Amino acid sequence: MTIQDFRGKRVTVMGIGLHGGGLGVINFFYQAGAKILATDLRTRRELRESLDALRNFHGVRYVLGQHREEDFKNADLIIKNPAVPNESKFLKIAKKAGVPIETDIGIFFELCPATIIGVTGSRGKSTTASLIYQFLKPKHPDTVLAGNIRMSVLEKLQEIQKTTLVVLELSSWQLNGLTPQKKSPQVSVITNIIHDHLDRYNSMKDYILDKKVIFQFQKSNNFLVLNYDDEILKNLAPEAKSKIYYYSINAQTIGELEKLPKTSQESRLGAYLAGESIFFGAAKEKIAELSDIKLIGRHNISNVLAAVTVAKLFNVPARIIKKTLNSFEGLSGRIQLIKEINGVKYINDTASTIPEAAIAAISGLSSRYCLEPRRIILITGGADKNLDFRDFAAILAKQTKAVLMLPGTATQKIENQIKKAIFNKKIKLPIKRFSSIEKTVSFAAKIAKPGDIVLLSPGCASFGVFRNQYERGEKFNQAVNKL
Repeated sequence: MTIQDFRGKRVTVMGIGLHGGGLGVINFFYQAGAKILATDLRTRRELRESLDALRNFHGVRYVLGQHREEDFKNADLIIKNPAVPNESKFLKIAKKAGVPIETDIGIFFELCPATIIGVTGSRGKSTTASLIYQFLKPKHPDTVLAGNIRMSVLEKLQEIQKTTLVVLELSSWQLNGLTPQKKSPQVSVITNIIHDHLDRYNSMKDYILDKKVIFQFQKSNNFLVLNYDDEILKNLAPEAKSKIYYYSINAQTIGELEKLPKTSQESRLGAYLAGESIFFGAAKEKIAELSDIKLIGRHNISNVLAAVTVAKLFNVPARIIKKTLNSFEGLSGRIQLIKEINGVKYINDTASTIPEAAIAAISGLSSRYCLEPRRIILITGGADKNLDFRDFAAILAKQTKAVLMLPGTATQKIENQIKKAIFNKKIKLPIKRFSSIEKTVSFAAKIAKPGDIVLLSPGCASFGVFRNQYERGEKFNQAVNKL
């Protein structure tokens, strides 16, 4: 496959979207000389910002507020947004008509000449991918970061040469789009596998099947970096054909490696934590101290270990890793301090879209700031992904000062679980609902005392109320800055 293959072809882009990915796809095929029809179930008004960005793309046709059967029958190629389920009746129409269906990730893997470092996981993939990029950049200046980051990977192709290193964040939906290509990254990282997206998948088994694509088609000389502290990942290891490197936050890993299940390749020790220091490999190369890490939370130490393991595979010196850790303060919307007002910290963790992520934020902040119980005012609630909130509710009952709830399909579910957790325990925990994030922040400011933390960490998806998690986080930031 080459870019020239698309010249003059009728390409239907299914899903313009609001995150920027659809724009990148349209731009790529426009530059390639394809005849583009872009279709989206959203209306012109809902897509106003995206359409404004496309106003100079003359000749692109749009079908908005609906999909039409003829646009899927009378095409040479369908490019579907990763969020579109494979069961879509319009995709079935295209298949019946013999029209090939691809994703931008699938096209990227066909055309990319460079080594790809793929990162997936239920939590931590954005931070891990960004850390890998920052570690590699000083030694490999043409390193590129792309993937599940609000733009299409296809927009990066023109920057990539054979010697480039591409760090690619990959969601389970994007990995599903790689199945037709039977391709996996040359270096693959899985941070963890936790219950997620069960509104999209029929079962946890189906979710794991998509995650496995990241190593399913690897060759024996490729690398797979796994979190040894994740039981699901340890059980998946025997299926890998590539060279496995484990990282672990637990010091006893070195001894346990000798008892690992046999795989087709010898398992190796990657980065690990021992005491207050990070080491790499059986040679016990010292990389950095825990005090070098600016990120909050034990889960972020695990993300650092994953990134260090990859960096050492590419021979990045410890001094570069240490220097990067000293300056890397994390990504926006991930336990991000927005402002401190009258001794109250306001923290944006909008990227917390599963309860385990919110639990990690509460734990990390309590540890970092040595908080007594009930100093966190939590803003939670949102869209349900068919997840279990019992453990989340138990933590809230023990740790939080108040629970302020945003609207959404999961909100009642969370409230019910909290009430069960505090029932007969003589715990007084205020639980209040609000119609907007502005009202929520305003109320939080009224009840907060110096030393408290107001934390947006919903543990839920944002759809149905906000355009996406980024808008949710931005509205929180705006509300805080108006206080």
